[in-house]
Amino acid sequence: MFSSASIIFILTYTGIIFTRLPGVNIDRPSAAFFGAVAMIVSGILTFDEAVSAIDFNTIALLIGMMIIITVLELDGFFAFIAFQTIKFAGTENRLLFIIIFTTGISSAFLVNDAVVLLYTPIVISICRNSDINPLPYLIAEILASNAGSAMTITGNPQNMLIGITSQISYGKFILHLLPVSMISMFVIYFTIKIFYRERFHGNRPVLCSTEAYQFNYKSMKFSVPIFIFVMGLFFAGKIINLSIPVIALTGAALILLLGKVKPSEVILKVDWVLILFFASLFIVVRGFENTGILQNIVSAWPLNENVEGISSIHGISLILSQVVSNVPLTILMIPILKQSGGDFIWLSLASASTLAGNATIIGAMANLIVIECAKKMNVHISFFEFLKPGIIVTLITMLFSISILYFQSILF
Repeated sequence: MFSSASIIFILTYTGIIFTRLPGVNIDRPSAAFFGAVAMIVSGILTFDEAVSAIDFNTIALLIGMMIIITVLELDGFFAFIAFQTIKFAGTENRLLFIIIFTTGISSAFLVNDAVVLLYTPIVISICRNSDINPLPYLIAEILASNAGSAMTITGNPQNMLIGITSQISYGKFILHLLPVSMISMFVIYFTIKIFYRERFHGNRPVLCSTEAYQFNYKSMKFSVPIFIFVMGLFFAGKIINLSIPVIALTGAALILLLGKVKPSEVILKVDWVLILFFASLFIVVRGFENTGILQNIVSAWPLNENVEGISSIHGISLILSQVVSNVPLTILMIPILKQSGGDFIWLSLASASTLAGNATIIGAMANLIVIECAKKMNVHISFFEFLKPGIIVTLITMLFSISILYFQSILF
């Protein structure tokens, strides 16, 4: 039993590693699904045990947010926000600043994968119309989307996992990680300007046109207030005694009922493959957890809320996020942190696993989304082109993250 579970776990995570390389036919969800089925077929977990291993609170939050974000996307809300802010750019310097902070703050509340998917073609279009190189702005967009998404539970999938499992309130989560995200965005701004100083003159006028994009104002009159209402309930969840997943599902139900987008169209656009990926990984890790190996790791690695514990979480995240990416890393770390993690250890994992995604182009899903979207528009971002500013930003922001969280752990 021990050897079978270990072999299946190793094969699954090896599959996740290699499916992220170009030219490989299998993908990450299918690798995880194979592992989940193998855990059941081999008798390591019964079917009922496998089902109970799935964290349905996280799944519910994911589905609820996906429905809300999909409606906002179909309404043109992302393009609307992008253009309403970018049209004030005027110059390259201001355009860079606006892209970083608009992308970062939007990613905190609108899920970073969805934000970059919609922002990328807009950024490229504006750069081409203005006859400026889009590369620095796209790299800045990627870095900012990850950094900004770190500040809230709903910013990215791994934070949803951490927020639900740790039971940290939405307000407390953002209170502690807001400084990390905001400082990181300033770091990104100055790093990009330094790395691209020869191509980044900052005095060329920026042209912004909304002709290629349509906004469904009629539907936004319903969808946007519902989204704001949901965000408000997230902050008041502890007071009104409603869990974050229930609030998200409530918002999803209202937006499907009152919005002007066909519900069937919304349901089709929900990323059910990501849901399968999450559910499968929960099962694989539960099967591996039954071997007792994770318990041994907990015994050997006491995670106290001190500089050593916070730093070790950042170090592990920096390395493993480049190997398996941040979501599989987080699901693997959850059983360990359940045994020994205080609030600031959980917050360290949220911050570190997200910021670590900025080191390489394969560190986070948002990175790959931008690169693939840009490639379709004949803009190519190479591994090493991204690595140079990415690794610098990652190391600097992680040092800030360690310092801020350790200082907060002393104060609070």
